[in-house]
Amino acid sequence: MTTENPTVALIGPGAIGTTIAAALHEVGRTPVICGRTAHQRLELRFDGGSVVVPGPVLNDPTKITGTFDLVFVAVKTTQVAAIAPWLNALCSEKTVVCVLQNGVEQVSQLTPYLSGGPILPSVVWFPAQRESDASVWLRAKPRLTLPETPATQIVLTALRDTRCTVDVAQDFTSVAWRKLLQNAAAGLMVLTGRRAGMFSRPDIAELAMAYLRECLEVARAAGAILGDEVPQQIVEGFQSYPADMGTSILADRQAGRPLEWDIRNGVVQRYGCVHNIPTPMSDLLVPLLAASSDGPG
Repeated sequence: MTTENPTVALIGPGAIGTTIAAALHEVGRTPVICGRTAHQRLELRFDGGSVVVPGPVLNDPTKITGTFDLVFVAVKTTQVAAIAPWLNALCSEKTVVCVLQNGVEQVSQLTPYLSGGPILPSVVWFPAQRESDASVWLRAKPRLTLPETPATQIVLTALRDTRCTVDVAQDFTSVAWRKLLQNAAAGLMVLTGRRAGMFSRPDIAELAMAYLRECLEVARAAGAILGDEVPQQIVEGFQSYPADMGTSILADRQAGRPLEWDIRNGVVQRYGCVHNIPTPMSDLLVPLLAASSDGPG
């Protein structure tokens, strides 16, 4: 492993992946970018400018001739099995795999596809969305939170002096569950087909609060240290967003793609069962989200 200049690859040049690729490219550390489609370039737009990352995006894992020190995985959890050939080609037993995904089960999701190297979960704190012209619109300053582990240093090195801030959390469990609660509440947008503006409705705000209190109880049972104020903070956060602010799970629903309903919402129901915590709201919402994703009908 190269300590000062690690070799970096990225799987999944979607909204999050494009943001990370652009941040690295700006400072002269353009990663090898891998995906399903051989895009000729990636473009990240933000207030005040844009960054164009030259391609092409590699789309054949059999053409990879060596492994990398650091691999960012930026595909949805519904696509993990499909990237197994990329993981096999890009990773050795020493490769650090930094997972830029939703949920609190990132390590267990990736473990079956790797040969024992370090898996580094993360929390992604920035809204980035794919536009109709295939560019990505970054609507806030990008920030990641990582756990305090020996493997974390390579990500800090790779992203040093970039537009993407990296925080290191001693209590990563609490941070990850805090973000999961936010993602769980965002699932309500799928069932209404509406964006963040819907949380300005008193009835939706009340519904979201009740659901978040249920999620909070489960999160605490799973080891998260979160205060009673968190549900209110999350609802107020949604209310402060631009009314047209969406979420990745809503974008997937509108595009007819499979939804990350299990990793964002089903997990609360599952962990509730493990800890003998009733989850009546999850018992209603999860089947609706699952049917929205998987059908039939």
